[in-house]
Amino acid sequence: MRSAIEALIALLLLAGVGWTLLSTFKITRDYQRLVVFRLGRTSGAKGPGLVVINPIIDRTSLVDLREQFLEIPHQTAITKDNAPISIDFIMFYRVFDPVMSVVNIRDFAGAALNIAATTLRSVVGDMALDDVLSKREETNASLRIKLDEVTERWGVKVTNVEVREINPPPAVQEAMTRQMSAERSRRAVVTESEGKKQAAITVAEGQKQADVLAAEGAQQAAILNAEAERQSAILRAEGLSSALSVIGEIAKGSDSNTLLLQYLGALKEIASSPSTKILFPMELTNLLSGIRDIANKSDN
Repeated sequence: MRSAIEALIALLLLAGVGWTLLSTFKITRDYQRLVVFRLGRTSGAKGPGLVVINPIIDRTSLVDLREQFLEIPHQTAITKDNAPISIDFIMFYRVFDPVMSVVNIRDFAGAALNIAATTLRSVVGDMALDDVLSKREETNASLRIKLDEVTERWGVKVTNVEVREINPPPAVQEAMTRQMSAERSRRAVVTESEGKKQAAITVAEGQKQADVLAAEGAQQAAILNAEAERQSAILRAEGLSSALSVIGEIAKGSDSNTLLLQYLGALKEIASSPSTKILFPMELTNLLSGIRDIANKSDN
């Protein structure tokens, strides 16, 4: 019986030593801090790594330093122009002072929800409905600044605020729908007009290019025709010159009657030429008199 009691006592002592060791040594990660209260007084934040405490007189609270978010549900607010709207947003925050976040606030999430609702009404109340709908960045910035001013004394930094959904009154939504439809119709008309304009410009440009090409083709054809006429005239003139040269050579050894007949043959060939211009020799009068003499001799 006595040995059993001693074994039980030893087991209890061993369990107490194990519990003491486990309670004495705490391991915190890089994003965690351990706020230690010794006999009810704050002794600061410990960590990261291995933290040694006195489990008898120390009490601890673990704080997460990572950025976190808090969803703010739909809140109804009245704009500057007396339009009721429903808004919900997300608040991102992180703890920058672990001791203040434990000592200065008991329930940060509940306090943040209430502060966010009142801050939202304050910010929206200073803005017109059109500004609330169109200037989300300004709304986000105003909410972040005002919330950060409140949460700073709790050791919490509001890093960002994002408005997710804005629901205006039904009458305003209907008016916005009509305005959107009218704007889309206007854009469609503008786009169609612009397309017709570009098409007309393209057709006109194509017609212009076609006219230019046709004019250039006609010009080249006229140049080629003129050149052909010039070459033809040159060749005819060269042929006539050669013929006259041959006639001159023959005339040197011929009498006047033979020469006269050759003149007549040359004139016949000239007259049969398609040229519209005919050149007569200056001795045409003498030529005619010679022909008359030959004719008289033939009659005798």
